[in-house]
Amino acid sequence: MKRVWANQDLSDLERLAGLLDAQFGIPGTRFRIGLDGLFGLIPGIGDGAGALLSLYIVFKARSLGAPTGLLLRMLLNVAIDSLVGAIPVAGDLFDLVYKANKRNVRLLKKHLED
Repeated sequence: MKRVWANQDLSDLERLAGLLDAQFGIPGTRFRIGLDGLFGLIPGIGDGAGALLSLYIVFKARSLGAPTGLLLRMLLNVAIDSLVGAIPVAGDLFDLVYKANKRNVRLLKKHLED
């Protein structure tokens, strides 16, 4: 039964990561941006709001039994995304290519499949 819950949770996390990292296509480019990137455009609070949503994925990974090493790697992805994302303009461009949430869900999925 736990496996069914893990699959549903993973599916929910994949949808959340897509929403945060790649929900909207940028016309005329191959790039996609999500709510995390859009939040980053709001000075002061935007990157913090995105980081909190990203931390939810890490929290869920912990509840699904992810080991400490994996959780630390996921936290590092969130930290990189948040810190670099806080740099005006350069951080917004960084959000186009560094998809911390999608990375974290891929790491969790790989762990659960092993």
